[in-house]
Amino acid sequence: MKQKTFKRMAFTLIGGLALVVSACSNGATTETAAPAETTEQAATETTTTEPTTETTTEETTAPAEDRVLTDSMGNEVTIPAEPKAIIASYLEDNLVALGVKPVAQWMIKGNSYQDYLQDSLSGVPGIPSDLPLEVVASYSPDLILMDSAEMVAGDKYKQYSAIAPTYVVGNAQNNSWREELLTVGEVLGKKDEAQKVLDDYEAKAADAKAKLDEATGGAKKAAALWVLGSDVYVVNQNLSSGDVIYNDLGMTVPDVVKQSSEASEANWSSLSLELLADMDADYIFLVNGSEKTKDQILADPVWQNIPAVKEGQVYEFTGEKSWLYTGAVANGEMIDDVLNSVVGAQ
Repeated sequence: MKQKTFKRMAFTLIGGLALVVSACSNGATTETAAPAETTEQAATETTTTEPTTETTTEETTAPAEDRVLTDSMGNEVTIPAEPKAIIASYLEDNLVALGVKPVAQWMIKGNSYQDYLQDSLSGVPGIPSDLPLEVVASYSPDLILMDSAEMVAGDKYKQYSAIAPTYVVGNAQNNSWREELLTVGEVLGKKDEAQKVLDDYEAKAADAKAKLDEATGGAKKAAALWVLGSDVYVVNQNLSSGDVIYNDLGMTVPDVVKQSSEASEANWSSLSLELLADMDADYIFLVNGSEKTKDQILADPVWQNIPAVKEGQVYEFTGEKSWLYTGAVANGEMIDDVLNSVVGAQ
């Protein structure tokens, strides 16, 4: 969870290019019989072979240079030519998608990380999500990327900028993950790579939507619910996993989800027992953060009239999955989860 309204909430590896140049030359001599009257002269001639001189042009690549970019707050930021020590708290999904490893990664109390990224970020130490100045400075970053303007409110931008060039990616609490990806790609000099990641994602989402439509007959209502202790939260229809299942995969928004989304701009909103009982969803994607099993949760009478429960179409995921987050990596994994659950069950 992101520390913003439950903290808002994938795979390009950049290889090297090796150039091998080889050259070879072959000489051939063709002999022609001389006329009889010049045989003697021919016998005394010597053949001279002109040496061959090869010229090799060595290609050179101009070294990368620092660039000055204007961030979302209007700050002119000098971006290092090749940043080596990046801190981009809660933007790690973008870094992983672009094949970049930061020097520290987002962490909340209890040493809780974004688990779904740990295959790529294994060994990267955590940094508190509120980015204490002294902790940031201890990593000697050469570039700091901030998720939103609220992270540098007051005089914080000036303080972080005194440590390293600081670029604010977005203004809002919930920025478009697509825009974030492209912006991070631009800042890191990986604009083309970022566009390819986005293009690949859109193609994957379109393919998954077609498969879901075929498997379900279309117009099937779905909801992502998060059980945490004794509380139940529902995702906003336009944010986090709601953006994936409704906007990318085209599943239908239940009335309860619409009501909750209109009442709150939070990624996840608490759901009353009355509204939970009225949940008109054919499919439920259940993020289980409680100590109960799925069966124990669903045994509560409040769940019994939900169509997805009646039809056995409740699919469980742990908090280690990507359902509480967002980004090309997170959303791509969610698409896989939906397909494996819904289509794989047909």
